[in-house]
Amino acid sequence: MHLRELRIEDAPLMLEWMHDESVVGKLRTGFMSKTIDDCIGFINSSLSDSNIHLAIASDEDEYMGTVSLKNIEDGTAEFAITVRSKAMKKGYSWFGMEAIIKKAFNELDLEAVYWCVSRENERAVKFYDKHNFHEVYDVPAKVLKRYEGVDNLKWYAILKGDEINIRDTVAGCKVLHIKTIPTVEAGELSFFETTREIPFDIKRIYYISKVPEGVRRGFHAHKKLKQILFCPYGRIQILLENKNGREEIELSDPSIGILIEECTWREMLWIQKDSVLCVCASDFYDPEDYIRNYDDFKKYI
Repeated sequence: MHLRELRIEDAPLMLEWMHDESVVGKLRTGFMSKTIDDCIGFINSSLSDSNIHLAIASDEDEYMGTVSLKNIEDGTAEFAITVRSKAMKKGYSWFGMEAIIKKAFNELDLEAVYWCVSRENERAVKFYDKHNFHEVYDVPAKVLKRYEGVDNLKWYAILKGDEINIRDTVAGCKVLHIKTIPTVEAGELSFFETTREIPFDIKRIYYISKVPEGVRRGFHAHKKLKQILFCPYGRIQILLENKNGREEIELSDPSIGILIEECTWREMLWIQKDSVLCVCASDFYDPEDYIRNYDDFKKYI
């Protein structure tokens, strides 16, 4: 996944979601009336507009949706995102949101980003609530003025310095916040203990290292094995899929891990070369416990 500029060839796929009732049914803008010329015009204007509109693209560079920062002024902006139905529940929405917000604070040096959704848009509300965003009431008057006459809105915000990657679960798997002791000017010490933070005895530990940037590994699931995944160095994107859905999370903090306790397909993308992935397992190596074919995995779950 990556962000890039919108291109004219994205127009047909953009029109696809605009005419998809499952995507735009709860949105305020009348997207159903849009044409391919409207999409082309929007893409052309995005290249010179003061707003920022970027494509969320797959690893194969296929357009999956649009993420935006609008009304950028006085240290604030409004966030917006829409993805195709094909991209839903696959991590594209979270990736696009996280990436554009980092851009807002790290590159544009904004102080706050606001957005709102209709309370009737249950899918959107569930998405933001799941990622620990909370309703806010202290919204600047200039922002609210743009929505005069629109009722039943739920407002969210991120302020500069807020943590945006605090999640409790990914595809139903628990996100572990590993105990960490900081030392002034001498780094940090992170640790966990079996039967306390970890709900199983660790029988095997292995780690994957010296992997070039851009390489994917994994492509398997386990029938019974329980595992903890964490990244003590570097950046690794983890894709997990099970009966709870399909989501991604980036591991780039040594104090964050993932606890996998059910049959879960996993793929790991090395975002930074030489990143290290550590795995603690509940049992010894057993080749019979692996599911290495994706279709077999889908049938199994």
